[in-house]
Amino acid sequence: MTHVEDSRQVEDSRQVEDEVDRLVAAWRQERPDLDVTPLEVLSRVSRLSRHLERERRAAFADQGVESWEFDVLTALRRAGEPYELSPGTLLRATLVTSGTMTNRIDRLAASGLVTRRPDPEDRRGVLVRLTPAGLHRVDAAFTDLLRRERELLAGLEQHEQQALAGLLRTLLVPFDAPFDASDSGVQ
Repeated sequence: MTHVEDSRQVEDSRQVEDEVDRLVAAWRQERPDLDVTPLEVLSRVSRLSRHLERERRAAFADQGVESWEFDVLTALRRAGEPYELSPGTLLRATLVTSGTMTNRIDRLAASGLVTRRPDPEDRRGVLVRLTPAGLHRVDAAFTDLLRRERELLAGLEQHEQQALAGLLRTLLVPFDAPFDASDSGVQ
């Protein structure tokens, strides 16, 4: 397909009515007193999230990885060589409780994807490290995930993807702000 044909296809898809358009039209008819404009964006984000989650699960399943395993393994992989972090750092990176993280590390170690070793800087602590098998598995799953995500974004030009990323970042920044204990009353 040429770039011109691809551009026409993108333009044509923008003229097509989707399920969200029908949902919004129905609400405008039923509740003209309400501004349902947020649905035009957030219902699409929600629907896209479901499609993305389906693709993520498929990519992980193809590589024999569960979503929770991918979260832990990618946190270790992003740490760089020697692909090693403390359990505390892992739980902050994956937003789970310490009990959940302990269980996950135990299961990953039993599967041969990570190992534990004493932390040389903290006699009470341990470090969790990717094994060669864990590194191979996470790299394969991440590569497959990126291929699938590229397919989901294929209808957008590169500059459109960058613009969308910027707009979504603006919406997400307040949610990703670091937790400040002084704001919550916790000392």
